[in-house]
Amino acid sequence: MFNLTNNIMSSEIQIEKLNSVYLKITAEADVRRELSDYFSFEVPGYKFTPQFRNRVWDGKIRLYSYATGQLYVGLYPYLVDWCNRKNIKIEEINEILVNKTHTAADIQALIDTYDISITPRDYQIDAFKYALDYERGLILSPTASGKSLISYMLVRHYLNMIDNNILIIVPTTSLVEQLYKDFKQYGFDVENNVSRNYHGYEIEQGKRVVISTWQSLYKLPKTFFADFGAVIGDEAHLFKAVSLTKIMTKLTDCKYRIGMTGTLDGTKTHKLVLEGLFGRVNKVVSTKELIEKKQLADLKIICLVLKHSEAEAKSIYGEKYHKELEYLAQSDKRNKYIRNLATALNGNTLCLFQLVEKHGKELYELIRDKAKDREVFFVYGGVDAEAREQVREITEKSDNAIIVASYGTFSTGINIRNLHNIIFASPSKSRIRNLQSIGRGLRIGDSKQVATLYDISDDLTYKEKKNFTLTHFQERINIYNEEGFTYEIHSVDLNSNG
Repeated sequence: MFNLTNNIMSSEIQIEKLNSVYLKITAEADVRRELSDYFSFEVPGYKFTPQFRNRVWDGKIRLYSYATGQLYVGLYPYLVDWCNRKNIKIEEINEILVNKTHTAADIQALIDTYDISITPRDYQIDAFKYALDYERGLILSPTASGKSLISYMLVRHYLNMIDNNILIIVPTTSLVEQLYKDFKQYGFDVENNVSRNYHGYEIEQGKRVVISTWQSLYKLPKTFFADFGAVIGDEAHLFKAVSLTKIMTKLTDCKYRIGMTGTLDGTKTHKLVLEGLFGRVNKVVSTKELIEKKQLADLKIICLVLKHSEAEAKSIYGEKYHKELEYLAQSDKRNKYIRNLATALNGNTLCLFQLVEKHGKELYELIRDKAKDREVFFVYGGVDAEAREQVREITEKSDNAIIVASYGTFSTGINIRNLHNIIFASPSKSRIRNLQSIGRGLRIGDSKQVATLYDISDDLTYKEKKNFTLTHFQERINIYNEEGFTYEIHSVDLNSNG
């Protein structure tokens, strides 16, 4: 029981909204301990981190602080569910979450005033309405579904709603440039209203909309963020967790908070951190639905399982994961097979790799030397945003270009409507990376209605033990099944392919 000065029973908790980031929960010690356990989660792969190995961290993220009683505002619905199950009464000291009701006519009237150059689709309007009704949330809409238009409508709304500035956070410099160009295409006066912030650009006074990479923001002092009344996190799933937390927790007076993402990684921790900082997930549409409506290109997945010789399988048997990756990257037979595949395909082709020095450069040189009559581009982290944008624009106008690119630069956010083929030249089990990469090819172009993904995996089974990357291929198959994608699997004997 609380003592008399607390004036509440043990079956009650008091909740106060301190600011746009935190709630404060007042409760007895045993309730706070239970809450701490309930909002604690093990981070996937924590056992492999130096902090855990050095015994300075137990591998858990704690979203509720037992000491301060603070919890992210966005997790309030989870708190309510927990209290209902525990039969604990909640006393709200002030309003926690907003739930307005805008009619379809209200929303359409607003959109009509923006004079947008293209007509928003129904799910984009639904996402816009959700953001206006709840003022915060995490909008889950797949890659190539037009999240930039949703962001644009929100920016136009916030410009009329608040006197403060608007911050849009993106993970890459390429996305800064792309969003800037998208807004201009929609009919916005970006030259006078939008400021870009990343290396080479500085925030300009008098421009109320700032598009910035998170890398340019997370070290800035809290005073910098005081001018922002609305924040939109585009491709929010890619923000480094610690850096995102630093930014979002500095926006204490930022009332309007919307995250945009095409993919979540499937872990509860990842989802709850994003929901805590932005708000509850609202899935507006799926990739399969958009394909069925012919709003995205049809997707064909061809899985190519490369069978290596028994001697090669034996040589890598028992090695650790990174050694297997190095072996695959340096396999002459494998690289030549990918070269032959890339150069044999018709249409624009994106070949994605993971290791720049040990794999990407070799693939690029092999493909460039064979495809002398085609434009072949090499894109990785060392290529600046302007050059990447030039590659994108050239490819949009071409019908036979090959881009050899790192996952980090071209798996997310790059908008190429005229992309016909994607090759996974490096193995990955990341749900986010795989689905984002697939999304690169799903935009419908003038000369393309179908996108083909060539998913390359490697069979190095020895003594009935499957290799790491072969098991990762099975995880990709699980993703394809979950998403409702159709696929076919072919086995390829590398020793019979020149």
